[in-house]
Amino acid sequence: MTAPTDIFRAGIFADRHAFIAGGTSGLNLGIARRFAALGAQVSLAGRDAEKAEAAARSIGDGRMALGISCDVRRFERVEAAFAQAAGQFGGIDIVVSGAAGNFVAPASAMSANGFRTVVDIDLNGTFNVFRACLPHLRKSPSLLAISAGQAVHPTPFQAHVCAAKAGINQLVRVLAQEWGPDGIRVNGLSPGPVAGTEGMARLAPTAAAQDAVKRRVPLGRYASIGEIADAAVYLCSDAAAYVTGTILEIDGGPLLSGSLRDPAHGLA
Repeated sequence: MTAPTDIFRAGIFADRHAFIAGGTSGLNLGIARRFAALGAQVSLAGRDAEKAEAAARSIGDGRMALGISCDVRRFERVEAAFAQAAGQFGGIDIVVSGAAGNFVAPASAMSANGFRTVVDIDLNGTFNVFRACLPHLRKSPSLLAISAGQAVHPTPFQAHVCAAKAGINQLVRVLAQEWGPDGIRVNGLSPGPVAGTEGMARLAPTAAAQDAVKRRVPLGRYASIGEIADAAVYLCSDAAAYVTGTILEIDGGPLLSGSLRDPAHGLA
């Protein structure tokens, strides 16, 4: 299990239950591991039951982690996933909605089904996760949506993702307004390029493309999964108790300099 970063006190999530949708691999699994290292019990939901169970075993036994089969596009499946998680570990304190889809395609060549699928997973899935969790939340819970820079910056060959992530950002803000009086915090996390993720493998598959991405980042490198997980810890911890409706960009600064598109390499 990944050790918690020193800036966070060990055990700060003790007696808390975190539900991570899309938590079976990559960035979301990294967040789940960080939460578990800080004491949380974690429920990991993904479409593939075997992957979900394997991810849970990589974190700990059944007293620490639970893998659940769940398609976030199906509200009734999401409801059942939360019921299963609550039955195992009790009420839920933290919810992360991170299920996502992506591929590179110009809008003129993108099928209606491809566009709809990404919006359905990312945007509709986030609504389904946040809506379905409500009956199981404990006092003063934190909800966190995983967004992306495409939400605020139009990006060629990413029309579907731009639309879905922009919708997520606005959903976060509206839910923060509506649910704040009930003590529910709702925030978003917008990562930039992250090493070791399937998304970046698709968006920047070659060394030249990776170099082009890094040249657009003022800090000159990809983030690590651990760095993104630390930002998630902050937003879901008591340190952010007065933070809601915020989209935290943790991207190394590329949006400061304009277009996400590199003239020599297209999107990536």
